[in-house]
Amino acid sequence: MKNLATTGSGVPVEENDEEEITKMAFASFQAREEEIEKKKMMVKEKVELKLGRAEEETRRLAQVWEELEVLTDPMRKEIATVRKKIDVANREARSLGQSCQKKEKEYKEVLEAFQQKNNEKNQLTATLMELVKESENVRMKKLEELSKNIDPSC
Repeated sequence: MKNLATTGSGVPVEENDEEEITKMAFASFQAREEEIEKKKMMVKEKVELKLGRAEEETRRLAQVWEELEVLTDPMRKEIATVRKKIDVANREARSLGQSCQKKEKEYKEVLEAFQQKNNEKNQLTATLMELVKESENVRMKKLEELSKNIDPSC
């Protein structure tokens, strides 16, 4: 059976250690979450920048294409090839953007689930502390009664 030493505040030392460990783990989790959020925002900005560039390039090439139609330039086939490549890149960038949004949604759902479980754990810890305190009080009363029964003069 474990013997729980108590601090001046009446809280068992092991519970203080567990609370410190919990606080440190939560602080570590928050730091990782902030780092993930920063990286996510960097990736999102890069994707948006590339999407903007691709759209600008598509518009620019469409205009060039129209001018070439009028001129029937010998470079027409090469331009069409480049335009198709830009369209492919634009579709891929759009797909990456959608994937990013999906992963962001999943991240938020997991974070919410984590926060709920953490709140549940905190509530259970508080309940445990109350039960331990109540148990100690009951045992102390019982010991005092037994002590009085043994030595009624006290």
